[in-house]
Amino acid sequence: MIREKLNEFYKVVFEKELIDEIVKVGTYKKIKENELLLDIGDNFKHIPLMLTGAIKISRENKNGDEIVLYFLERGDTCTISFGSGLISSKSKVRGVAEKESEVIFIPVSKIEEWMVKYKSWRSFVIESYNIRLNEMLEAIDTLAFMKMDQRLFKYLTDKVKIMRDTILKTTHQEIAIDLNTSRVVVSRLLKQLENEGKIKLYRNKIEVIDF
Repeated sequence: MIREKLNEFYKVVFEKELIDEIVKVGTYKKIKENELLLDIGDNFKHIPLMLTGAIKISRENKNGDEIVLYFLERGDTCTISFGSGLISSKSKVRGVAEKESEVIFIPVSKIEEWMVKYKSWRSFVIESYNIRLNEMLEAIDTLAFMKMDQRLFKYLTDKVKIMRDTILKTTHQEIAIDLNTSRVVVSRLLKQLENEGKIKLYRNKIEVIDF
């Protein structure tokens, strides 16, 4: 089953020999919606290869305030786990499934070995680092230069693309947590976006019209 799942996406990314090794050492897991994949302070023993679904990666400060950094989707991996796994440091981020997801976990001991052994793995790791770096820079730009209404609308449109659905099942409070603001502010700005014809509000659901 692991080989079949891998071939759906990674067949054009990895050599057959590498896929053979992933099948041999990888562990398949189905993750339920809202299930915790990785928590702050956890030790990295495995790195994830995303098959389906979406994982939200967030950061938390000492006061418990949380903010979303980026999302993982099909074909992605969490590059933070590469470096942290190699030096045996603890996780500084939290990963939660936004919807039901399928993941293959690979032992961190294979990261360095495959970097030398397989060109496709080396390219995959470097490209993943580049993608995550760009997403982190985008997150910084969003915080530094965008007003809250712009941040909110970007958050909604980004999530539509990740979830592949224009209907987002979420609450105002959940959005407030992700954006590290108050529910009152989110509710007011959502109503403003609805008046502008960009979204449509329902109970625990938001339809994004303009994205």
